[in-house]
Amino acid sequence: MLAAGGVSEGAYANVVQRRQALDDLTGWAGGDSPAVGGVRDAEVAGPGGPIGVRIYSPLGAPPGSLGAMVFFHGGGWVAGSLETHDGVCRRLANASGCRVIAVDYRLAPEHPFPAAVEDAYAAVRAVADRAGDFGVDAARLGVAGDSAGAGLTAAVCQLARGDSLQIAFQLLICPILDVAAESASRLELAEGYFLNRATLERDLELYAPPDRADPRVSPLRAGDLGGLPPAFIHTAEFDPFRDEGRAYARRLAEAGVAVADVCHEGMIHYFYAMPRMTGLAEAALARMGAEVATHLGAIP
Repeated sequence: MLAAGGVSEGAYANVVQRRQALDDLTGWAGGDSPAVGGVRDAEVAGPGGPIGVRIYSPLGAPPGSLGAMVFFHGGGWVAGSLETHDGVCRRLANASGCRVIAVDYRLAPEHPFPAAVEDAYAAVRAVADRAGDFGVDAARLGVAGDSAGAGLTAAVCQLARGDSLQIAFQLLICPILDVAAESASRLELAEGYFLNRATLERDLELYAPPDRADPRVSPLRAGDLGGLPPAFIHTAEFDPFRDEGRAYARRLAEAGVAVADVCHEGMIHYFYAMPRMTGLAEAALARMGAEVATHLGAIP
């Protein structure tokens, strides 16, 4: 429901406050940043100008090319940054043995739909085309993200299917995959479980996809999921988006795509980024990284 001024009832009115709240949460609950083998910033070309990226090398990385994970942060298409997900990317780099390349894609409302998904796709294409510059093996290039960034991950895989862009895996963490419908978990967990319904609605108003069933914002709505990369999908028991993540896993499996589907009991949305609040955050990221490492090790 919209209140006066076009803002969803009960939602935030100021996007600056939305962004600051995520920044503050990360600072409070994110824990210490683990050491990695190296971090450097760079840029790739994008449809709206240069896109910032941050490259994390894992501890003990051997010389030469490594598998790579292009990572898209969450934040409802309006918040989040390289900084809010620095700890997540560091932990995933060490656990997977991959170079993790985090993407600073454009945010709404300054850059509404489809800016985020266009930047996400452009970044993956740029890393594949310039693999040597990033020290990565283009044959072992995967994509990953959390929350809205996981939705971007799924959308990129779908867009790449008809292109020459080869993606080795997709890692979806507490993904938002269908904003055109209300799942049982979205209704049941609409309030009191970290990310509430009003916040998501306001995020969507600012991102403003003209059709919420467009697979670029609701990948679960795609008609055909065949031929997509192997998927690692991690959901949380008390996450409003739990059901759409699990539904996507089922549909991928039905389409013949290899899927590992894990629901973390007792956890809420964004738990994996809050190691000061739960020891299961570190364990979950370690598990995700190990899954990716095992998969990449199996690729000839």
